[in-house]
Amino acid sequence: MRKFEKISYEQFKKDIKEDKELYEEYRLPARKTKYSAGYDFFAIEDFTIKPGEIKKIPTGIKSIYPEDEVLMLFVRSSMGFKWNVRLCNQVGVIDSDFYNNPDNEGHMWFAFQNEGDKDFVMKKGEAFGQGLFMKYYTVDNEEKIEKERTGWTGKPRKKEE
Repeated sequence: MRKFEKISYEQFKKDIKEDKELYEEYRLPARKTKYSAGYDFFAIEDFTIKPGEIKKIPTGIKSIYPEDEVLMLFVRSSMGFKWNVRLCNQVGVIDSDFYNNPDNEGHMWFAFQNEGDKDFVMKKGEAFGQGLFMKYYTVDNEEKIEKERTGWTGKPRKKEE
């Protein structure tokens, strides 16, 4: 099974704000055309990124897919070409075990930096990023891995890790 879901309203209140109407109306990612590879992510609310500014944008979305796949997140091409807006990590890599992790339910975020010289303005409902599902492979002689995900990116590492 491969699908997008909204995070719970409880997680939405923690990460975004308490607004049931806003929660009910935002959209799941969707492909724009018949042969589009990427699923567009849409802005939950208006946002502006000033020149030189970095801003984390919540999607309100989590996704479930087979364990041998990865969801890759990218900035929309037009944002880079027209506005010089980039993803801070260049490409987001969302592993299948990120779904429903105990820290944030698998809520995906985009972190953008405006490297242009004008404000970048995104209106509610407009597409700002895209996700592509891809199969990946592992080496045959890999040692068995027992560790399971317990958190998400941005969490401070313990000294012994």
